[in-house]
Amino acid sequence: MATTPEPLTPPAPWQDTPPVSARVIDAITRIGTVMRAGVWQAAAAEHLPPAQADILGLLATRPEGVRLSWLAEQLSVSAASASDSVSSLVGKGLVVKVKAPDDGRAVALRLTPAGRKVHRKLSQALSFGEDAVARLPAADQAALFEHLLGLIRQLQHTEHFPTLRSCTSCQHFRPGSGNKPHHCQLVDAPLPRAWIRLDCPEHLGTEPIRP
Repeated sequence: MATTPEPLTPPAPWQDTPPVSARVIDAITRIGTVMRAGVWQAAAAEHLPPAQADILGLLATRPEGVRLSWLAEQLSVSAASASDSVSSLVGKGLVVKVKAPDDGRAVALRLTPAGRKVHRKLSQALSFGEDAVARLPAADQAALFEHLLGLIRQLQHTEHFPTLRSCTSCQHFRPGSGNKPHHCQLVDAPLPRAWIRLDCPEHLGTEPIRP
């Protein structure tokens, strides 16, 4: 006598859930997509393609000027592609070429006053994201930033992440332990976690240290 096969039990909806690591990257990617879309929309209003908007953002925190090769590295593009974008920005009066402060034979790139004005407009497109983070409890904001720094530290050990001027990868940084805070040797003062920078103009590169 033939037996009736047991009906297959459908899988629970959560059984196909990706690992946490994949979901973290998915969340970061979605946030990045939304934020970049806002900036690109603002850039389009200024008749700037995305790459040129990115260059203005990179130059805004480096008033001393940067080399073209550094821009290309940060944008993950060829030097020729970066040069084309810079030439267009120079033509629009948003970027100027000057002598590099560390080598008078080399060229450095800086924002003009008009370039800074446009960058401020583009930065306003990110205000909704900053407002969302600001609504989180202060402790959650600090913890989120610390974990993101840890993720950046891991990514910097690959070939897919550009060099940043973060406190935790600086020669002046001395990590704390327990209740002892971090310390900045440059100013010889404690460096609370809430004050750790992602981009510091006084940065001296070294291997990143876990905060």
